[in-house]
Amino acid sequence: MKKTLLTTSIVLVVIFLIALPKLGWFKSSSSPKSTNMAAGSKPKLLVEALVIQASKLDNKLVVTGSVLPNESLELKSESSGKIVSISFQEGKPVVKGSLLLEINNDDLEAQLQKQKHNQKLNQDNEFRQRKLLEKDAISQEEYDNALNRLNTTVSDIQILEAQLEKTRIKAPFDGVIGLRYVSLGAYISPSTVVATLYNISPAKIEFAIPARYSSQVKAGEKIFCRVENDLRVYKGIVYAIEPKIDQETRTLKIRAQADNKGGNLLPGQFVKVELILESLPNALLVPTEAVIPDQGGKKVFIADRGTAKEVRIETGIRTENSLEVLSGLKAGDTLLTTGILQLRQGIDIEVSKIQNAKQ
Repeated sequence: MKKTLLTTSIVLVVIFLIALPKLGWFKSSSSPKSTNMAAGSKPKLLVEALVIQASKLDNKLVVTGSVLPNESLELKSESSGKIVSISFQEGKPVVKGSLLLEINNDDLEAQLQKQKHNQKLNQDNEFRQRKLLEKDAISQEEYDNALNRLNTTVSDIQILEAQLEKTRIKAPFDGVIGLRYVSLGAYISPSTVVATLYNISPAKIEFAIPARYSSQVKAGEKIFCRVENDLRVYKGIVYAIEPKIDQETRTLKIRAQADNKGGNLLPGQFVKVELILESLPNALLVPTEAVIPDQGGKKVFIADRGTAKEVRIETGIRTENSLEVLSGLKAGDTLLTTGILQLRQGIDIEVSKIQNAKQ
């Protein structure tokens, strides 16, 4: 009897052991184990990267400046009188030497005609006296008096012609007349401003740079300037540099000339001036947002066999969006540009997007 119970028990145990896998007990016990292993693995940080390449870098100095006319002056009369003629139109171009305005000069014209008649009379008298002197019919003194009267008349004519010229205003150079401040028939004096004459082609660009850059700027260098709300870029050439540093602002004043045939640059406008101080043919540039400042200086992260590697760098010139790297990186390094706040030394990364630096 006991032997039969023992045999039955053994058979039941064997059947139970065979049935365990089918009941799913082993599966349920192994599933948490695999879940724990997956939870224990380190996730990779998804980042974007940039392959660093050497490129040309223009060290630009950007300052504000103003447009000046090439030439300008206030038109004024050299003598007083009533305006009898206005020969220009406001805002219109004029040619050098053209008559712009004339004041009453009738009295001077009459005196000039009188002296011209005297000149003819004195010329005839001098001719007769010279012929008589050649025949010893008169003395040298008598001929000298005749010649002196002729020369005096000629000098009086020259004085009157000069006075007449002062009653006329002529254009001293090609340009454009501004607004007129007088009217026909008005009485003017030498202090009265008639109008302003401008020559704006080429235009002058005046700007100032910090004194520390004074040794890097020379006459003949190019500038590029832009006017507010105008997408066009105007090119100019530095032609004059003030030989003195302003003691109050510690700046150096510079002037350049820019082509202005279209007349788009108007005197008084503000312009943004770009002056190229130097050009570096093989500079390494990195985006500003990829550089991390800390107490030890500056650092970046590069991709190194699937992990992030911290690299200390020294920087140079700063542009609008980039920094020049002087040491720490080389061409071909893969710079990490996103996920900057999560990056740590040795962290696993996965680069989702990689691009080459612009040449």
